[in-house]
Amino acid sequence: MRKILLFIIIFFLIKPSFTQELYCNVNVNFQQVEGTQTKIFENLERALFEFINNRNWTNYNFSVEERIECTILLNISERISSDQFKGTLNIALKRPVFNSAYNSTTLNYVDRDFQFEYVEFQPLEYQDNVFTNNLTSVIAYWVYMFLGIDFDTFTLYGGTLFYEKAESIVNSAQNESYPGWKAFESQKNRYWLVENMMNPSYQPIRKFLYEYHRRGLDVMYEDANEGKAKILKALKYLQLIQNQRPGLFLMQIVMDAKSDEFVNVFSEGSPSEKNQAINLLKEIDPANSDKYDGILKN
Repeated sequence: MRKILLFIIIFFLIKPSFTQELYCNVNVNFQQVEGTQTKIFENLERALFEFINNRNWTNYNFSVEERIECTILLNISERISSDQFKGTLNIALKRPVFNSAYNSTTLNYVDRDFQFEYVEFQPLEYQDNVFTNNLTSVIAYWVYMFLGIDFDTFTLYGGTLFYEKAESIVNSAQNESYPGWKAFESQKNRYWLVENMMNPSYQPIRKFLYEYHRRGLDVMYEDANEGKAKILKALKYLQLIQNQRPGLFLMQIVMDAKSDEFVNVFSEGSPSEKNQAINLLKEIDPANSDKYDGILKN
């Protein structure tokens, strides 16, 4: 009995203290689908949750507290056949801010080009560099984009490896008939998002992700003025891209995630600082000019 107890103690002492990289909330909404049994959607939700959260996507060790927080909402709009479906994916990613309880949104996007097959109780299979099915390929693509964006906010260009994996999924899907993977289909789809991330011409956006989060938000707890100064400096990277390539898809993605946060960050400060931020933000994101006027109201 003592030997068994000793073995258990030793096992837990030497057992690696890491878990999977993601804590992803997964929800499948099927309210638009009429006249069908709901059990298949409940099983799909469970299968997706396990596929994302119980899989090792990297070679890094993550503690429970370090897991990346994300959300995937699958809205089923049509059941084409018994095992074929059409819908959209609401994608959201958050990043913790150092020394605070605040989580900063880094991605908030709706993937509208989603068709897939799902056979109830059949295991979800996926392998890098091989297109097995559209369901797991799309989900794996977004997982790698989650990882890439999150790593970019902690280390300059830290997400490159994961963007390469997402790009590999895009390449493997080029001969498939599913929408969302090809350059000619749209200027705003999975193809173009990872292309923008990997394009050397748009690297200032990735510099922004690092400077804004790591040197801006993460230092605001200790020195709010220094943090805001770094954020203003980081916004110059977005200004550069806006001047070079107005309407870039990746810029829209960034502003959709960050515009409300920009208002909150600069709502406190001197009038000169507020005016500087407003002028810069309106130049970068003219579509939300009225929103940025709200900075002066606080």
